[in-house]
Amino acid sequence: MRRGFAEVRVRELWLVRHGQTTWNLEGRLTGWTDVPLTPLGEQQARALSGWLSQERFDKVLSSDLQRALHTARLAYGEPQEALAELRELEFGALEGLKWDELPEPHKSALLAFEGFQAPGGESTRALRQRVYGVFEGLPPGRHLVFTHGGVLRLVLRDFGQDRFLPPCAVVGLDWQQKRVLFVRDEHVL
Repeated sequence: MRRGFAEVRVRELWLVRHGQTTWNLEGRLTGWTDVPLTPLGEQQARALSGWLSQERFDKVLSSDLQRALHTARLAYGEPQEALAELRELEFGALEGLKWDELPEPHKSALLAFEGFQAPGGESTRALRQRVYGVFEGLPPGRHLVFTHGGVLRLVLRDFGQDRFLPPCAVVGLDWQQKRVLFVRDEHVL
């Protein structure tokens, strides 16, 4: 390294969607309701552990909801921080409804995602502000983040992809370059 030039380290984020819950299984909108993992969700999380244990991270974070925390503990270990800012979108009056119970305008808006706001709930803009506030505050290094499907979808859309990912999918990001490094979803049980 030449004198006078600081080493620039990237901020690499690995985002993990939590394992399956009963509400996922039933097709219910699950925002801030604190539902547990199913036995299959626990298996999905354990299936990640062999792969993730080979990696080293500077920091491990999780949403404070039990489905994300339990996934973190089974897949990697106790997170250093559990943050409400890493929660799923808050669905307000739509929380707990099944997809086929949603009025058509809400289905269309949720599929479009950008500009969506549930009645009495949170907008995708507010979701972006709180989640990105955490990501922007992380120092350079590798960070493992256990979170939710809406967070992964938000980031992927902002990085040029629009995908729905299954439970325990993992997305690797170069945060500075706003580039997707990988999407790992083939391992889901």
